[in-house]
Amino acid sequence: MSRLSHSEVHMVHRIGWLRAAVLGANDGLVSTASLVVGVAAAGSGRPEILIAGLAGLVAGAMSMAAGEYVSVSSQTDAEQADLARETRELRETPEAELDELTRIYVARGLDDVLAHQVAIQLTEKDALGAHARDELGISETVTAHPIQAALVSAATFAVGAFIPLIIAALVPAAQITFVVAVTTLIALSVLGGLGASVGGAGIVKGAVRVTFWGALAMAATAAVGMIFGVTVG
Repeated sequence: MSRLSHSEVHMVHRIGWLRAAVLGANDGLVSTASLVVGVAAAGSGRPEILIAGLAGLVAGAMSMAAGEYVSVSSQTDAEQADLARETRELRETPEAELDELTRIYVARGLDDVLAHQVAIQLTEKDALGAHARDELGISETVTAHPIQAALVSAATFAVGAFIPLIIAALVPAAQITFVVAVTTLIALSVLGGLGASVGGAGIVKGAVRVTFWGALAMAATAAVGMIFGVTVG
């Protein structure tokens, strides 16, 4: 009897880099486009707009990298502290830890005898791994990677920020605000849909929610630019 191969692709394996990538690209696109639209709405010329946008790109990419590294490193530190505590408890009170693991499996639906057998076998194979996964919720699938998150966030922020800068450099100065805003909204909808698709969520819902907040951010900065532009003028 032939056996059909069974292959599954789970989205949770992508959660580490996907979150950083989507957040970075979205931030780069929204913040730089908003900056460009705000400066253009204030009546500034193309050189000032491009300088402001480029400064925003560099500062934003570095900020994203630093922020992701610090936040994810804090998560990693917490995980390592929990694992060190669990290692000590396994060494000092192995029977209590075995009972704890048994109660976890009982709570998940196994009967007492089977839960105890499972706890014993998993403890013999990899006690720390079993407690990390089933007691602490720590696994290789969703574990934090600070450097990866920092690099992905900085790179995707720069890519996202590059789009409104290119548009601002190419279109006529009088049309920068409108064209950058429209192009950014289109790019945001594509980004939101792509991120949702990669993550296994609804494409339309992902596109709408990203586009809405991007439009709101650009509208707010455009209003600020027009108010202060008129006041200065």
